[in-house]
Formats: sequence, C-alpha cells, structure tokens
Amino acid sequence: MTSEQVEPGRVERKRGRRIQEILRTAAELFGERGYDGANLEDVAQRLDVTKGSLYYYFASKDELVTAAIETLGKEWTERLERLSEARDGSPADRLRALIREHVDIAVREYPGVLRLYLVPRNWPEPQRQRIEALRREHNALFRRVVEEGVASGDFTVASVETTLRCMHAAMSQAPLWCSHKKGAALERALDELADALMMLVGVWPESGEPGAGAVRAPRPSRS
Repeated sequence: MTSEQVEPGRVERKRGRRIQEILRTAAELFGERGYDGANLEDVAQRLDVTKGSLYYYFASKDELVTAAIETLGKEWTERLERLSEARDGSPADRLRALIREHVDIAVREYPGVLRLYLVPRNWPEPQRQRIEALRREHNALFRRVVEEGVASGDFTVASVETTLRCMHAAMSQAPLWCSHKKGAALERALDELADALMMLVGVWPESGEPGAGAVRAPRPSRS
C-alpha cells in the first residue's frame, strides 16, 4: 500500500478527532454557561486555538451548539443501545449494566458534557426541543428494562416514572461525586453507585460487596 493510499485515511481520522474535541469542549462550555453565556471565541480560547480556525469546521455558534447536542447525545445513547442489545441475562443484570456503563461514560469521558442535556431553560427552541428528544430516547432504554423487570416480578417499585426520575437524577451527579477518584477507588465508587441505584427497583448486591451480583429483595410483609 502506498503512502498516497494511506494518507487520506489518516487525514480523515485526524479531522474526526479534531471535530470530536471541538464538540466535547463546546458541550462542556455551553453546559456550564448556557446558550447565551458563551460564544465561539470562548470555545476557541478553551481549545487554545484561533476563532478563525473554528470557522473551518463550523460556520456559526448555532451550528456548533446544534452539532454538539446531536453528535454527542446520539453517540452516548447508541453506545448504551448496543450494550443493551448485546447483553443477556435477567432484567437486573441488564439494568445494572446500563447504569454502570452510563456513569462510566459520564465520569471518564464526558464529565462536563452531561449538564448540556439537563433540559436547559431559555435556550433557542430548536436546540431545547432536540435536547428533550434525546433525553426521551435515552430514558426509553432504561424504561424498557425497568418495565420488563416489574412485569416479570424481578423488580418492585413504587412507580416506574418516579424510579426513573430518581435514577437519572442520581446518575447526573456521578461526575461530581466520582471524578476526583482514580484507579481502584473510582471503580469501587462507580460499582457502589450502580448497586445503590439498583436498590430503587428492590435489588441489592448478593454478598453485600459492590459489583458482586444482585438478588431481588423480598416483598415487604403486609401483615
């Protein structure tokens, strides 16, 4: 294979990595400050590049924000969808895997990005609507497994809707709670969070140790 054949692929991969870096940085910045609180110059400053270099990839702030919302949101959901489709086992096994993967991505890869999807208020309507749509798609992954577990008797919940709200609220705090940890301490913290959230559906660690497997909680006696 000649260098002429290899080079276009390398250039394309480099461009892809650069766009991903821009999108992630923009998502973090707009998540922190809101739509009106940041602009292309702020994104360029955080990336340590010129504002003009951003125009090579994105024609406007609106285009950049829209791309960040769409690309990162769909990538995150699609990764969880692939995991859900490939994962066998009980509803408890699959739900815990989804929770664990979600918080792992949030903490290790996108610690500052999650805030972008917490339904920002006072955003332009197209972006706000797209964020809400992506949140619904993401939530549907968890809802399907929770509803399946309730139907099969594996889960006991007061309300599916309330359980999902509590679960997502806690997962959104994972970067704040866990990002400062490293190595084994981080792994343990993520496992403990996943196990704690499984208790929302009446399931706890089999041995009392994080990540040790799960068993269904007995229904409380009404006598």
